[in-house]
Amino acid sequence: MSNRTKLIILAILMLTSVSLYLFYQLGSNWDYALPRRGYKVAAMVVAGSAIAFSTVIFQTVTHNRILTPSIMGLDSLYLLVQTLLIFFLGSKNFTMISNEWLFLLSVGVLMLFSILLFKGVLGKEGRSVYFLLLIGIVLGALFQSLATFMQVLIDPNEFMIVQDKMFASFNNVQVKLLWWAIGILGVTFICYIPYIKYLDVLSLGRDQSLNLGVSYQRIVMITLIVVAIFTAVSTALIGPITFLGLLVANLAYEVFKTYRHSILLVGAVLVSVIALSFGQVLVERVFSFTTTLSVIINFIGGIYFMYLLLRGSK
Repeated sequence: MSNRTKLIILAILMLTSVSLYLFYQLGSNWDYALPRRGYKVAAMVVAGSAIAFSTVIFQTVTHNRILTPSIMGLDSLYLLVQTLLIFFLGSKNFTMISNEWLFLLSVGVLMLFSILLFKGVLGKEGRSVYFLLLIGIVLGALFQSLATFMQVLIDPNEFMIVQDKMFASFNNVQVKLLWWAIGILGVTFICYIPYIKYLDVLSLGRDQSLNLGVSYQRIVMITLIVVAIFTAVSTALIGPITFLGLLVANLAYEVFKTYRHSILLVGAVLVSVIALSFGQVLVERVFSFTTTLSVIINFIGGIYFMYLLLRGSK
């Protein structure tokens, strides 16, 4: 079966899963329910595409298929920012902040941290990407510890607000935030289009890329900044989903036995939207909102992660 046929099959599966979520048990008040479900589907497409795209190009740069952008500590920093705001402002003042300002603040802090980290670590010659990952792991553990410490100190009622930020959710997606996310991701993607052709070469490694005339350090820096933007926007929009990128990227590798990123990126995006839409159907129709989508995704992704580790050890 050709890769083109596989893409068509995945596209049909995506449309089927999205249609299932949109129209299953719609009821008689479709003029109220359908737009609300439509906003959730739009958020799934935006967030799922951002996570899948960023994970595939991040794994290409790091040459490791079990790493995700969350290893740089962005998820932990996001939770720390939300905890700090509630810790110093209180729940009343926190709820008075508009969703747009909170979204832009979260994206701005995550982007500033990423740029400073990349410039500080990769700005010097001889520093490898793996050194960057090591620094990211250490900073992520630090941010997680600080957030946990502050969560212990705050009022239990305020902790409930922080707890809502710990898990990804599509139930309270704001339409204005969707437009902000689409705008930021769209501009970033358009600017990155000329560099996508270098990803096939980057997958060969640093030495081979340099021998083929690719400005390796520059392309890697630009790619990591794009990864940070996509990860920051998706995390600020719906919350952290740790294992989604790992799951969809590796499924795309298994389905499409190719090195061509023009196929892998599209395949990973399709798999991501399928996973999110079908998972949301399970959350709302099977589990009746007793759990969250991130719990289901992380559970399945964690099992798949263990499978990848065991398969790699063999």
